[in-house]
Amino acid sequence: MYQEFAYVYDALMEDVPYEEWCELITQFMDRYGVTKPERGAEDPLEAERNLVVDLGCGTGTFTRMLYRKGYDMIGVDNSQEMLSVALQRKEESGDDILYLHQDMRSLELYSTVGTVISVCDSLNYILEEEELLTVFKLVRNYLYPGGLFIFDFNTVYKYETLIGEATIAENRDDVSFIWENYYSPENGINEYDLTLFIREEEDLYRRVTETHFQRGYTLEQMLNLLDQAELTVVKTMDGDTFEEPGKKSGRIFIVLREESLKKGQV
Repeated sequence: MYQEFAYVYDALMEDVPYEEWCELITQFMDRYGVTKPERGAEDPLEAERNLVVDLGCGTGTFTRMLYRKGYDMIGVDNSQEMLSVALQRKEESGDDILYLHQDMRSLELYSTVGTVISVCDSLNYILEEEELLTVFKLVRNYLYPGGLFIFDFNTVYKYETLIGEATIAENRDDVSFIWENYYSPENGINEYDLTLFIREEEDLYRRVTETHFQRGYTLEQMLNLLDQAELTVVKTMDGDTFEEPGKKSGRIFIVLREESLKKGQV
């Protein structure tokens, strides 16, 4: 996954509302979390508390946004190609962000962290419930007491009704693509067959194909797994309206807390 696509990913995802998501997530961090946008804490525990992990960070677009708001950032991704882009941007900007090449199913951090985030349906790439439960348990294990876990996911409704069996095509100056979706209701898996035409010279394009798989989850499935992982739900939201999610929600955000704080301590 995310091989050649990684190098044109940002161009094709320019309509993703990262700025809106960033404002939303920082509001939740300020309201419910323990992480503060302060760097250079002398107390090691304070330094851990102020760390934010971007799980499935991709090319680091969202990671950089939070870094520029003052947060100490760690980006984790399983695609070496996506991280290559993130590291190139880091070198160009001088941003002090740590990037780790890891599969989230075997997450290994050097300390606890105050906040873990995962946006743009990264968790939908986990195709088995048991493996997703493993991810949730690992996140809980690395959360500082009272720390937050905030993520989004695409629902079964989105794959089944909104994009299943749909073909999306766009023609741009430097890259064009054909994105074909095939949804299987038997196992809840959506297959993306992606064909890219990447401009090499003025009249020369290189054709690249990739296949991606994501699984749709219901809110009930997610809440059950999170309960097993002993993470406490703070809020659930429709990813478009930011209101309570419903049966026709295509993307859902969930805000959770690691509950080792004493009762009444917020």
